[in-house]
Amino acid sequence: MSKKLIVLIGEDPSTTHRASEAIRIALGLSTGPNPVSIILVDNARQLISDEAYDLPDGEILEKHLPVVKNLEIPIIIPTGSREAFSIDEEFSIQESSSSQIASLLVQADRVLTF
Repeated sequence: MSKKLIVLIGEDPSTTHRASEAIRIALGLSTGPNPVSIILVDNARQLISDEAYDLPDGEILEKHLPVVKNLEIPIIIPTGSREAFSIDEEFSIQESSSSQIASLLVQADRVLTF
């Protein structure tokens, strides 16, 4: 039976490399048998903005984000994120309330937090 995996990213990609590294890890996990979802909170939502490639790790994101798009890895963001960030709509995005995100985290078999 497959395990439900979530990569929760809250790190600010404009100040740390951990956020882009988390995307790379999520992408690697997606090649296995277990379904993977990515949850972006706080400033990590910049990773799927139109300006993502202008971030300090833009060259790394330039390699990995198109694959995330093509594989249609589910990305969950807090409700209202589209007003705060210019979200690239080519990603497989779902806006969820805080309680819905909490429920997803509780239902997951494994959560990797960055």
